[in-house]
Amino acid sequence: MAAAPLYCVCRQPYDVSRFMIECDICKDWFHGSCVQVEEHHAVDIDVYHCPNCDVVHGPSLMKKRNNWHRHDYTEPDDGSKPVQAGTSVFIKELQNRTFPSAEEILIRMKGELVTTRYLERHGFNYPIAITEMEGLGLKLPPSTFSVKDVEQYVGGNKVIDVIDVARQADSKMKLSEFIKYFTNPHRPKVLNLISLEFSDTKMAKLVEVPDVAQKLSWVENYWPDDSFFPKPFVQKYCLMGVKDSYTDFHIDFGGTSVWYHVLWGEKVFYLIKPTLTNLALYEAWSSSPNQSEVFFGDKVDKCYKCIVPQGTTLLIPTGWIHAVLTSQDCMAFGGNFLHNLNIGMQLRCYEMERRLKTPDLFKFPYFEAICWYVAKNLLEMLKELREDNCPPPTYLVDGVKALISALKTWLKREVNEPTSEVPDNIRPNHLIKELTKEIRYLEGSGVPLGSNGCLSTRATLERLCQARRARRAARQLREQQRHAPKLPTNLDILEQHTRDVLKRLEVGPLEEDPAFGAKVHAKFNKVSTASAAAAAESLEDNHIRLMLVNGRIIRWGSKVSSVNQCAESVKLVLLFILSASCRERPTSPSTAEAIQGMLSMAGLLCSSKSETADSLQESWWPSPQGNSSSEAWDNQGLPSPEMDYQYCDPSMSPPLHPSKRHAPNPPPISNQATKGKRPKKGMATAKQRLGKILKLSRHNRVFV
Repeated sequence: MAAAPLYCVCRQPYDVSRFMIECDICKDWFHGSCVQVEEHHAVDIDVYHCPNCDVVHGPSLMKKRNNWHRHDYTEPDDGSKPVQAGTSVFIKELQNRTFPSAEEILIRMKGELVTTRYLERHGFNYPIAITEMEGLGLKLPPSTFSVKDVEQYVGGNKVIDVIDVARQADSKMKLSEFIKYFTNPHRPKVLNLISLEFSDTKMAKLVEVPDVAQKLSWVENYWPDDSFFPKPFVQKYCLMGVKDSYTDFHIDFGGTSVWYHVLWGEKVFYLIKPTLTNLALYEAWSSSPNQSEVFFGDKVDKCYKCIVPQGTTLLIPTGWIHAVLTSQDCMAFGGNFLHNLNIGMQLRCYEMERRLKTPDLFKFPYFEAICWYVAKNLLEMLKELREDNCPPPTYLVDGVKALISALKTWLKREVNEPTSEVPDNIRPNHLIKELTKEIRYLEGSGVPLGSNGCLSTRATLERLCQARRARRAARQLREQQRHAPKLPTNLDILEQHTRDVLKRLEVGPLEEDPAFGAKVHAKFNKVSTASAAAAAESLEDNHIRLMLVNGRIIRWGSKVSSVNQCAESVKLVLLFILSASCRERPTSPSTAEAIQGMLSMAGLLCSSKSETADSLQESWWPSPQGNSSSEAWDNQGLPSPEMDYQYCDPSMSPPLHPSKRHAPNPPPISNQATKGKRPKKGMATAKQRLGKILKLSRHNRVFV
């Protein structure tokens, strides 16, 4: 295969994700980052000279400005063409216009009163302004939070989309470059940043969306954790705009509702109600070739002006057409969310986006997929309400009807468009049939629909929401437990402790003293005098140390230098396990036998089970009238071995010959209760490994 052509001074192949500019002299292409040309500056260059040609032909030639009211400022200013949106002339004219006050349609409320119950009862059809944040659940950085702080939390290398306001065109640049531009007092252009979604950055911990947006959100309530499609993140945006930034009239993607808070600075919103007439006018205006030359506010009956100062939160309902002017340098936070209150309007806005051929980059991610998930959950909700004899609210029934119609349309479109967003675990035709059946039942039964404030209906809906949140929390907990490191059991800790002890016991040469010649073949030879002296000196540090939390060993350690000390350490751990087992719950026969076997291997002869339990009950923890368990631990300490246990030296127990083993245990009596049952996973394995370790320790010849 032919080698890919190389470009730029870096001699790299073409990369579609990196901006490049062509030299008008040598016709070679160069990365903007390699030749210090930013994408939004490239449009101002008339003739570009690369670094090599610059030496011979001089610097690049820039375009000459001929006007201040057109996106293409090289057009002659002969007064024949109208003003275009975003230009400096347009901004001045907009600021001098008069508009009806938004107080006619704005609802001002305290944060604590903006709840899902309020919106379900009164509807969410008009913008809500909130100046008192207490009770809203909105968490934000302090007002001293700067654009440089954003760079620190998000990362300067993040590539962002910025809007060149005078041209109403977007370009890409690094966040660090935008911050440098923002903090520069001399700004040759007006750049606006409105699409920085930071849910996947460190800054996400600094912002919590309002409770009402969180509880109503389709994504938060209905998007499954195991979805094939990636979860949409549209709830946390940071918007940074310099003075005179302007965003022309638009409807937020998918007809989403918006929460918007001005941290510092000021924004001016121009709001238009989403009536059927206004929506039809908006669609015609959006598809017209001279869209930028027509101010959409002049085509409708009323366009309201709403000033949002620092510290104010604005909630914009579904479908509201709005433009935004930044009257002074500003930082704001916002987010989008779909919900059940205006399903029909959300679907109408989405279909309008399809007709306008809106690029996928500016549409709600996987809008159709989330509608299928919502339809599945709404079916369960309608069935639950029917079983409880609770009439569903009007907004929910109207929303389900609109959703059924949209789902049918999308299924028919699947024949010609292979890109399907139907989730794999959903049977679309069956789901539509069941939803239709529920709606027909409501219409045919003559049951009056519940008002949006019906107490019984609201209680059922709240119960369903709580159940969904509980299931989601349980799934998240299971995921965390599955990925979290597994804590060792007490038997694992005992085994590891025993291994560590035996590793410290190294084999040394036999003593040549004739006095010990007769005992050379004994189970254990005496250690050297030096070793014994060393062991005696470190005796105080040889005890095992246990750190307990809720009756579980979470940390342990010891220093052991002799066999006796090894046995003592093992004995203490075994005593702890036995007593903890007795204290927490009744010990099963298999567990008791396992503990008894380990005590025997460690050289501890335990008394009968009832005597042990009685003695432990008396010595280990207090009676109900006594002190707390922690006080009993401090006052009485570990159970006394002399009280319930008799210690015998492991060297005195009969050794096991390698070729001779004990007879196997008789098989359990077979009956219906025991058939098919297996011991608990890990229990037998831990016992066998521990027994092998302790057995090997008894057969080693000499320990030092």
